[in-house]
Amino acid sequence: MNSNKLDARLENDCHLLGRLSVSQLLLMNNAMVPWFILVPDTDEIEYYKLSDELQLALNAEINWLSEFIAAEYHPDKINVASIGNVVKQLHVHIVGRAENDYCWPGVVWGVKVDKPYDIAAVEHIKNQLVTRLDGLFQPC
Repeated sequence: MNSNKLDARLENDCHLLGRLSVSQLLLMNNAMVPWFILVPDTDEIEYYKLSDELQLALNAEINWLSEFIAAEYHPDKINVASIGNVVKQLHVHIVGRAENDYCWPGVVWGVKVDKPYDIAAVEHIKNQLVTRLDGLFQPC
């Protein structure tokens, strides 16, 4: 289990949606693209150092979330990345991209364009996750 608190930058930039099997699920507070972040329960900062069991569970969560994004948002591409140069805490971005989004084909981070979610939209996404992930997602 992750003994560390959620990194302050993630806490400030995201909505905490709830939990999956081995991760906290966050929503980047930018409604311009469907941008989710998984923060696995570990103090490890490198993916390759995770146990095989945790890697498999995290991969399953990435797949569940990718399928959710594909079904709900119909993106042209789904990006999955774990960079961690600024936020050292291990986290995985899963982002639905469209050829007409605000920064296509470039990266989403570092671009100073955003549209914060209102609380009703965040609650709607939580409800969609509960329905689509059928017991795999526990909202907070």
